[in-house]
Parts: sequence; C-alpha cells; structure tokens
Amino acid sequence: MDRELHVNLFARKKDYHHFFFNLQHGKLFIYDTWQLYFREGKNFTKTFPLIDKKLNLYTMKKEDIVDYLKEYESFKPELVERELSVPLDSSFVISVIGPRRAGKTYYLFQLSVEMSDYIYLNFEDSRLYGVKYTELRDIIRTYIEIYGKEPGTLLLDEIQEVKNWEIIVRELHDLKRYRMFLTGSSSKLLSKEIATQLRGRTLSYLLLPFSFREYSKAKGLKTEKYMSRDASARIKHYLLEYIEFGGFPEVVLSKEKIKILKEYAELILFRDFIERHRIKNVELARVLHFFTIQNFTNEISVNVLFNRVKSMGVRVSKNTVYDYLSKLEDTAFFFFLRKYSEKPHLRESYPKKIFLCDTGLTKTLRYSEDKGKLMENIVFLELQRKTNRNPLLEVFYWKDYQQREVDFVIKEGTQINQLIQVTYELTEENEKREIRSLLKASSELNCDNLLMITWEQEGEMEKEEKKIKLTQLWKWLKKQ
Repeated sequence: MDRELHVNLFARKKDYHHFFFNLQHGKLFIYDTWQLYFREGKNFTKTFPLIDKKLNLYTMKKEDIVDYLKEYESFKPELVERELSVPLDSSFVISVIGPRRAGKTYYLFQLSVEMSDYIYLNFEDSRLYGVKYTELRDIIRTYIEIYGKEPGTLLLDEIQEVKNWEIIVRELHDLKRYRMFLTGSSSKLLSKEIATQLRGRTLSYLLLPFSFREYSKAKGLKTEKYMSRDASARIKHYLLEYIEFGGFPEVVLSKEKIKILKEYAELILFRDFIERHRIKNVELARVLHFFTIQNFTNEISVNVLFNRVKSMGVRVSKNTVYDYLSKLEDTAFFFFLRKYSEKPHLRESYPKKIFLCDTGLTKTLRYSEDKGKLMENIVFLELQRKTNRNPLLEVFYWKDYQQREVDFVIKEGTQINQLIQVTYELTEENEKREIRSLLKASSELNCDNLLMITWEQEGEMEKEEKKIKLTQLWKWLKKQ
C-alpha cells in the first residue's frame, strides 16, 4: 500500500504545522515544511498509535465511489461559456492545463454538454483523493455496474493528484475505447512534459482565467462594431476593474474580491509550491513568491536574485534559487518570458521577464498603481491564449545592449510577424524611448508591422519612413 496524506495536526498561534505522511512498505515518513522536521518510523502502528487511530488509513471503498458518482449525476453548474475550443472527437488525449481556480472543472462540464455517456472524476474530491492509478479501472467498472453501460468519455480532473497517472492514461488510450480529456494545474503537464509521458498521444491546451471578452460576457456587457462615446467609456470602466482585480471566475462574480485574491496568493505559496514540491527552505520559498508577484513584467536574473536573497541573510545556493524558480513556474501561476535571440540556446537562459496568470494577484502585494504594467501583463496573457489556436506562435521580448526594449516579439515559425509596445500613454517624456526602441528592433529583426497599445490614444504615426499603428487596449482585446 502506497498512500500519501496531507494533514493539519495542530495550530500554534497563527502558524499551522502541516505534516506530510507517506506510508510505503510499512514505513512512515513524516516531514514538516514549517519546522523542516523529519522522522522515520520503522513500524507505523507501534511507533505512532495515536496518529494511526486518527488518520484511519484505508484503501478505496466501493461505497465512496458509488456515492461520488450518484452525487455528480445531477450536478449541473451554471456556466459562463469559455472561448477555448478543443476537438471533441479527436483520437488524441486532450489535456487542458492551467492555474488552479481558472475554471478547468467548469470547462469540463461545458464540454460534457456535447456528450452523452461520460464519467467525470475529480481527483481532489475527498472520496477520490489518494486513489491509485491501478484503481481507475475499478471505478469505471463501478460506473458500468450502476448505469449498465460503459462510458464513452473519461473526464479526468486534476490528474496530477494521481501518482503515475500517465501509465493508466496510456493504457486506456491504447485500448481505443474512450475519448479522454484531462485537466491539471501543473505546467509540467504542458506540451514537452506530457508529450514525453504520453509519447505523442496528446494535444495540450492552456486555460487561463477569464479573458476580457469572457469577463464581459459574465458581466452581461455587449460590445458592438459601432459604439457611442458613452458606451466606450462604460467599457473602459469595466476594463479598469478587470485589470485591477483580474479574471479568476470566483473573483469576477463575487463582491469579496480582495479576500479571495489573498486566499489565492496563499494557496499558490503553500499548496502548489511548498507542499507539491516538498520545499525544504520555506523562507526562500516565501521570498521568491513575493518577489515574483511584486516584480511582474520586470526582468529576473538568477544571479541578481541570488545576491539579493543572500543579502537578506537567507542561506542558499545559486542552484537552489534556479531550482525553486522552475518549481514556481510549475504552479502555472507564473510565466517567465524569454528574451529573443537568433540562437535558440540563448533564448532559454536568464534573464527572463516575469508575468502572472492573472493581474488580480498583484492587488494584495502591489506597491504602486502602475496601469502600464498591468496593461502589459494583460496583453501577454492574450498572446498566450492565441497559442492555443496557433501552435507555431511564439512570444518573446527584445532588448539590446543599450537597454532599448520592446515588450513583445511575435514569431510564427521562422518569421517575425509583429512587434508590440504597451504603454498607458505616450507622452513627451516617454515617446522618444518607446518609439526609438520599436524602430531599432524593427531594423534589427526586419519587421515593419509595428503596434503601440495604449489606454486612450489611437491612430497612426510615421517615424523614419516606418508606420506605427496606435490602438486602444479594449479595442485590441475585442479583436483577438
């Protein structure tokens, strides 16, 4: 029996002591992420009798599965239709990856509307939590026993919670008996990792929190081709709220926005970062987590960050900083945008720019109301959504040795198609910097499709015989 449980044993003051229990081959391994405490018990029932009684360890029970299936039989949640389009009749396993709370579960229910015989399994449900990959067939057999038919489609939610999940998914796919849709909140399940584990059997898609179009739908807003100035002003009012509080579905539909966002920030740190990756240096984890949120849209360098952490008195190696940044990115809440270079190996090296899966995450840690940075993050997320429709699309930023910078380089295949600069407003102070950078990158990268996204300004300007189009953020988002 191999079973992993996460248990809050006790609270002292305001700090929760969270232990992990991993029972393997009769041995219990206990380690505490707060105190970095580690013990090994040779005999579980003799060494830890009180814990054994409280945890009541057991394998999957059939009555739990029956209870689960019957409960979800009538579960029909209200849905805000998402724009993500995936093939419903593909012979490939369809993987939908994204940050926790982005709406992946409800997206599976959106897909289920087009299906008749499906089984939905949420592996974060208490009745399924800890299920082994070898037990999935038994769950399917229980479904057949209840409903008298085999499911045509498997909807497997938060599949990363099942250890060695790829083994059973690969086996079931090879039988050609089921259409399969997976969701996960680990970026490791995206293209490269999942392609390795499923060996060319899957198509991966990214689901982020609401886009502004989805946000508008949830709010009942309508945009038309021709709009009055009053209607445009109303759209901008809601866009301002959107970039301030983000697009997490629960946040959009709730009045307790700040409270929910604060809970999400804690959830990222403790559950998706510290617990999932069994982080030992919790102090370093906190520093990196707060640093990445506070410095969104800025460049990040392992060397600079290492020296900064070291100056704070945190004992750490440079390799640990690098490793923790990779694990932070794995939460799917953070993206590290690569700097453009014609040499592929240089694109993978640091520095990189930090972007967040949702601008609302900055609300509880933000030091200033820099709308230009929020706009830049919004544009980045919209470009990421476009990669679902166009797998050849790649996004970079550009920076030269004179520190001239262009926010986004859009590359498709071998061709650079567009250069995008984002600023809240072009003024006398920043126009020379923003335009010079765009023109320099245009010459160096041989791209004349130049776009400037602003809050209010629009039109076209000509500089050094090159045309630069200006558009308002809400109009650009509408057209994507």
